[in-house]
Amino acid sequence: MMVRLWVKICGIRDEEAALAALEAGADAIGFVFAESPRRVDPATTGRIAATLRARAAAAGLPIPALVGVFVNAPVERVLATARAAGLTHVQLHGDEGDTDVQALQASGLSVIKAVGVAPGTPLPPNALSTPADLVLLDRCEPGRRGGTGRTADWVVAAAVAQRRPVILAGGLRPDNVAEAVRAVRPWGVDISSGVERARGVKDPHLIARFVRAARLAWEEVRAGTEADAREPAAETPA
Repeated sequence: MMVRLWVKICGIRDEEAALAALEAGADAIGFVFAESPRRVDPATTGRIAATLRARAAAAGLPIPALVGVFVNAPVERVLATARAAGLTHVQLHGDEGDTDVQALQASGLSVIKAVGVAPGTPLPPNALSTPADLVLLDRCEPGRRGGTGRTADWVVAAAVAQRRPVILAGGLRPDNVAEAVRAVRPWGVDISSGVERARGVKDPHLIARFVRAARLAWEEVRAGTEADAREPAAETPA
C-alpha cells in the first residue's frame, strides 16, 4: 500500500492560491485551459510556476506537479501550452482517445484521463483500459466536463481503485473528504470548487483544512490495512 495520499488542488489562477496549496502540502496544482470561470493562460501559469519553484526551493519543499486541464484540444495545442506553461502533467477531460494519450506520453508528459461516473450507471470501459498514467473519476452529468460540485459514485470508484491507481474528484470538500478516502481508498484526491470562498477564488484556510483532513483519513486507512495484515489467520478446528 502506498505511503502517502496524492492531493491535487485544481483551478488555480493566481500566485496567492498556488502558494497556499504549496504551504498546505499539496502534491499537485491544476490549471484549467478549457472553457471555465477558472481558465488561465499559459503565460500566467508560467509565472505562477516560476514563483512556486522559487518558493519551494527556498523553503526546502518538494515542487508540486503542475497539471494542465484540457477538453478535446488538439495534441499540438496541448504540447505548445505545456511547454509555455512548464507543465509536468496533462489532464484530459474530453473524448480524447488512446492515440492522443500515447502521443502526449511520448513527449515526456504524464497523462491523467478523466472518466465520468454517474450514480447507478455502469463504469465506462475506458476507466480500466486507457493507457493513461492515471485515471481521474469525476461526476458525470449531461453537457458537463467536470466541475459539477457533486460527488461521483464512490462504490464504483472503489471497485476501480482496487484494480488501478485512481484519483477521486467530484463534490469533495474539507468536511467529506475523509469519508471519501475511507470509502474509496484512492491513490489521490482532486478538489477545486470545494476550497473556494467565491466562484473561482480559492480560500487558503479551506485548502489547508482539505489537505489535512485527506491525509489524516489516509493514515487511518493505511494503519488499519497494516493491522489487518498483521492479524494471524484463524486456525481451522481439527
